[in-house]
Amino acid sequence: METTGGIQASLSGRYAVALFDLARDGQSLDTVAESLAALKAAIAQSPDFKALINSPVLSRDASGKTISAVASSMGIDPLTTKFLGVLAGNRRLGQLPAVIRAYETLLSNHNGEARAEVTSAHPLTKTQITALGKSLRARVGRDVAVDAKVDPAILGGLVVKIGSQMIDSSIRTRLNSLAMAMKG
Repeated sequence: METTGGIQASLSGRYAVALFDLARDGQSLDTVAESLAALKAAIAQSPDFKALINSPVLSRDASGKTISAVASSMGIDPLTTKFLGVLAGNRRLGQLPAVIRAYETLLSNHNGEARAEVTSAHPLTKTQITALGKSLRARVGRDVAVDAKVDPAILGGLVVKIGSQMIDSSIRTRLNSLAMAMKG
């Protein structure tokens, strides 16, 4: 398998590897990826859903029933729904964002592509993401899956992370560098 020791070393990584193995065996890697993408969007957009997965107050049973109902209403596939039930039963729903990131990395590795985490001050259009993916492909020599995030604090420019490499062309970093040079 294409997993790295770093992924398997973490708790969320072990869950992601287990889900990935089950999805691969069931030939549903892309279906699970779509469900996880929907869950990732729900975590980002819904404070209530984020509170649900991080709630220490809900019992295992209540957490399991609630997450099952949410998964059903979202149209999440059966394997991912069962997986969410396991996370709820083990009181690990708070690990879901990290599990999703690890699964995305595993899937990218499986597909022979690199994964880039791109942070911008404003949302990127699909055209911009496609162009960025092509540019990064030329740099790393293989296809690149772009995971775009928005952080207005960078003011402008981009911060791109591919594996252990980071390209920071944000205005915030440039201003900080200029300020340090002026103090110098």
